[in-house]
Amino acid sequence: MKNIATMIDHTILKPETTKEMVKKVCDEAREYNFASVCVNPYYVSFVKSQLGGSRVKVTSVIGFPLGSSTKEVKAFEAKNAIENGADELDMVINIGALKNKEYDIVKEDIEAVVNAAKGNALVKVIIETCLLTDEEKEIACKLSVEAGADYVKTSTGFSTGGATVEDIKLMRKTVGPDIGVKASGGIRDSKKAKEMIDSGASRVGASSSVEIVKGLEATDNSY
Repeated sequence: MKNIATMIDHTILKPETTKEMVKKVCDEAREYNFASVCVNPYYVSFVKSQLGGSRVKVTSVIGFPLGSSTKEVKAFEAKNAIENGADELDMVINIGALKNKEYDIVKEDIEAVVNAAKGNALVKVIIETCLLTDEEKEIACKLSVEAGADYVKTSTGFSTGGATVEDIKLMRKTVGPDIGVKASGGIRDSKKAKEMIDSGASRVGASSSVEIVKGLEATDNSY
């Protein structure tokens, strides 16, 4: 397995996050060569400035954490994030529409962000697995692929549960080998991160990233 640090999106999404906290995350990302720093849209331009000259990407969340804003709002949010320096976008699907079996709406919602990205940013689709049946997870993954997304992602970390090995295996089986699968939510040590990667995850989202690469126990229960 390649260096696990390069597979981690170092994440800080709590609403009380300060600029000082974001700077610390950026410094850690530079030091350990994480794949990206994942922040709320407000901090995208700040993170871009902090990561200048490094290989670390900037990830912004879209429609986060509920996924219930309209496709037009998500598209604008995506364009704005890219203008501010985002390289990757983690969007939340319209979970209610999926539950309503309004699959065209779910697909159009994802397409709106994919089209807004226009090759300027990767799009990862958060399906919020803890709220879905296995059938719904499969449908959400298939719709994401059809809509042109680059990744499917398990969780926001703000709902009732996070990533599980079973979900990663199901998602990987559904999307095949060419689409990314991101495990996020509740991954706080190297053992859990390795389980996710061994099960098919190609990216991991975590706030305990430093503890993961050092093989330590996490000091908090975030993300």
